[in-house]
Amino acid sequence: MEIVYARCAGLDVHKATVVACVRVPSPRRGERRGETKTFATTTRGLTELADWLTGHGVTDVAMESTGVYWRPVYAALENTVRLVLVNARHVKMVPGRKTDVRDCEWLAQLLECGLLRASFVPPRAVRDLRDLTRLRKTLIRERGHHVNRIEKTLELAGIKIGCVVTDLMGKTGRAILQALSAGIDDPDQLAEYAQGLLRKKRAALREALVGRLTPHYAFLLQQHLALIDALDSHIATLDTRIAAQAILAETGADMEAFPTAAHFASWARLCPGNHESAGKRQPTTTGRGATWLRATLQEAAWAAIRTRKSYYRALYHRLKGRGGPKKAIVAVQHAMVIALWHMLKHRVPHHDLGADYFDRRNTERTRRHHVRRLERLGYDVVLVEKVA
Repeated sequence: MEIVYARCAGLDVHKATVVACVRVPSPRRGERRGETKTFATTTRGLTELADWLTGHGVTDVAMESTGVYWRPVYAALENTVRLVLVNARHVKMVPGRKTDVRDCEWLAQLLECGLLRASFVPPRAVRDLRDLTRLRKTLIRERGHHVNRIEKTLELAGIKIGCVVTDLMGKTGRAILQALSAGIDDPDQLAEYAQGLLRKKRAALREALVGRLTPHYAFLLQQHLALIDALDSHIATLDTRIAAQAILAETGADMEAFPTAAHFASWARLCPGNHESAGKRQPTTTGRGATWLRATLQEAAWAAIRTRKSYYRALYHRLKGRGGPKKAIVAVQHAMVIALWHMLKHRVPHHDLGADYFDRRNTERTRRHHVRRLERLGYDVVLVEKVA
């Protein structure tokens, strides 16, 4: 096959070691030679790897995205050579020939022929921001787990505060929980912590707060509340460090890596899947990819469809009846990804197409549809155009 990269290398990365194979021209005309060497993944070992690659005149290096082990190697080499990070599923070895040496040799051979597709790796500043946003989301999830455990503890104690107070961690709920964790179990005293509109429900609160609060349950509440306070403090600290939205932390602001909006949607795995055989289209999934971005877009999509006079709301309800709510919400995420690409690529603000977009797109078709429906109901329809 044609050689695309004359001097290249493949890396098989592990926790403690990285096996490297270089492919360079041989002294004999028209031949290639390879050399393999193992390095430690310590800072000194990675420095030796960079010097070894530079000594062979290597310009391009391929490596698999193995857990988080690839990240220190990538950081050590990104200013020295052009790096190609590939999905391990795309470069599997032939069965029965699996060794570390074989892996790096296979990567090097695929790279020199230009057969590898690089994964998207954002700049270092965006990667740092991504770490912060992902940590923040993890802490928020952990906080939610503790709130759920508090509800479970209250159920075990026979306290039904959740039936009266919608937000358990709101002002009223938190004040009552703090008193319960201190061992206070008098319903009349606890009901006086009600604030705002909940003061009108003090009678219902008294009834719900009658239970069996033992010292054991009070201790559990105390521990969970302390952990929630600690998590809130960490989340607030991260909020002050994060300078951009969670979506930008995953994609970056530079769209040069994605030639079109379709490429961007495909990378995020938010484009329609294809599974066609014998002329028949089979149902399929969008696939796995960009997990953190999809989770963020899913939250944004559910919020968008609750916005009145919104294009995303109209799109969701247009597709929900045919494919169900799950497919409809994925379609909304796809629309958001397309809009995001145009915003970042062309540096333009977001423009909502409006809830009547589908009606305006083909007014003649919409008119025929409604006329036919009225005629089926037994009406004679005469249309008169409204004078502006």
